[in-house]
Amino acid sequence: MRVTVVVGNPKPRSRTREVGEALVERLLPGCAPEVIDLVDHAGELFAWPSETMDGLTARVASSDLVVIASPTYKATYTGLLKAFLDRYPANGLAGVVALPVLTGAGPAHSLGVNVHLAPLLAELGATVPGRGAYIVTSTADRGDQAVAEAADRFGASLARATAVGRSLMAGDPS
Repeated sequence: MRVTVVVGNPKPRSRTREVGEALVERLLPGCAPEVIDLVDHAGELFAWPSETMDGLTARVASSDLVVIASPTYKATYTGLLKAFLDRYPANGLAGVVALPVLTGAGPAHSLGVNVHLAPLLAELGATVPGRGAYIVTSTADRGDQAVAEAADRFGASLARATAVGRSLMAGDPS
């Protein structure tokens, strides 16, 4: 299984990155996801054409599971993440299961992940299983608990979707 974490935080090695990696570890223990920390590629985000960016977008599009993580900025995701996702055509993430994650210092913008980020991923053709996760990172212990809760919720949604998919593929309508 190919798993990728895309981090849209303008700070290198951010808490947002830690949250994305922790979520994958909780969902798939022992999995070492590829991490694309967009701040490392900020200088090329607006370069057209860019072999580097084409390679990154292709790797994400060929992932089975991708965690798209961003800090909350102006009640939504960062421009860094938006610029990266704007490189995809319509349905450019078809076949990818995407888990939208926003981090923030408090709950004031907790709806942003479901109002802004999840619909964008769905517009790009990704399968978004249920609600996104908003992780408050102002206290580490609460952040860890929120990651665990999000992983449990995503895991349950993925299990149900997989069971339904297997049933449909087998032609079993029950």
